[in-house]
Amino acid sequence: MSRQVVSTTNAPAALGPYSQAIISNGMVYVSGQIPINPASGEIEAQDITGQTEQVLKNLEAILTEAGSSIANVVKTTCFLDDINEWPAMNDVYAKVFHTAPPARSAFEVGKLPKNAKVEIEAIAKLNE
Repeated sequence: MSRQVVSTTNAPAALGPYSQAIISNGMVYVSGQIPINPASGEIEAQDITGQTEQVLKNLEAILTEAGSSIANVVKTTCFLDDINEWPAMNDVYAKVFHTAPPARSAFEVGKLPKNAKVEIEAIAKLNE
């Protein structure tokens, strides 16, 4: 099994001992992204809408670096600190995944790193 680490400065650096993403067997496995702006290193948006927008920008930057794209995402997992904010997160998510959206799971969790409101991880195929 081949395994390649993906890293880009266009998304926040990993906060621990993990990679932004791994490419293996034609697939990209993107670690959960929280809404850190890579330019500032901070979570700037305070609401779920702005945080979801930043998370999806981070995912897109990593996918691009890996040789993939949002259109190639086959599965996401969304973690929210408050499931009642799911409709607002979903509105932003639907604007990005508007055509043939991927399979998805969404969960409320007790707390996210840096007190983020949302974290999303993704699995995508590489560009053909």
